Amino acid sequence: MTARILVGTCSWADKTLVDSGWYPATAKTPEDRLRFYAEQFPIVEVDATYYGLPSERNAALWVDRTPDGFVFDIKSYALFTHHPAALRSLPKDLREALPANPAGKRNLYYRDAPPELRDELWARFNSALLPLDSAGKLGTVLFQFPPWFLPGRDSSDYILEAKERLGQYTMAVEFRNNLWLSERNQDRTLTLLADNAIPYVCVDEPQGFRSSVPPAVAVTAPIALVRMHGRNHETWDKKGIGAAERFDYLYRQEELEEWLPRVGRLAEDAREVHVLMNNCHNDFAVRNARQLADRLGAGRARRETGDTKHERSPQRRLL
Repeated sequence: MTARILVGTCSWADKTLVDSGWYPATAKTPEDRLRFYAEQFPIVEVDATYYGLPSERNAALWVDRTPDGFVFDIKSYALFTHHPAALRSLPKDLREALPANPAGKRNLYYRDAPPELRDELWARFNSALLPLDSAGKLGTVLFQFPPWFLPGRDSSDYILEAKERLGQYTMAVEFRNNLWLSERNQDRTLTLLADNAIPYVCVDEPQGFRSSVPPAVAVTAPIALVRMHGRNHETWDKKGIGAAERFDYLYRQEELEEWLPRVGRLAEDAREVHVLMNNCHNDFAVRNARQLADRLGAGRARRETGDTKHERSPQRRLL
């Protein structure tokens, strides 16, 4: 039976989307905009949780403002993916409890965080997601690792540590270094994820950079994911720009259609497929998400509740 395919975007509240005129004039508040978005798409990725810890209050509001069956994929807090986390993003009580910072550093890395701080941040992050999980609206927690997160034993061990730290939640992994999917490492990478039922995040993005991962199609868990970043070569590795400029790309119809057979392959082996447009500039993501959803007939083919087709999904790839 075909998997449930959910198509949406990686944001519903970014400024360029709000300014684009996609939302009706009556959608003046964050609540109005989320309600409207959830009438158009069945899934969204929450990007704000990368920049700061989520709160239970916000998660409960998201539950209340969306219909039954709506799904939120949550982006992991930056510190947990070995990105630099701004000190100001830490909760005030935890920031004030840190040792003195004589160097005046503005950012904190996971390796430098005291163990007790790590433990508390994980506990608060997990607690904040409980309302979504309890309502059946939590999809995956996305760990998008940076280009300097390289294949090796330490990195593999950390992926497993993060999965354990998340407990009952589903961890998904996206790489930003092509060595993970090199001829030498691809089988090892996908086997690590499949053996631990961690979804591999398939990507569409500019090629030719160290941070470029090929558009490999792989199912390593009951949920499969695709994130579409656009193909803007000029901005992909450009320094000092914002996300709206980096992902400034509107897919042509024929480029979207390249993914129809690939998503079809994912749907053969996964229970659920999430396809998320991350070209969040202007209304590009919502326009392309609607085009792709219409071509896929997304949402029409669903599994029966409780289907457990497999404990470990087979690996599939298309390079």
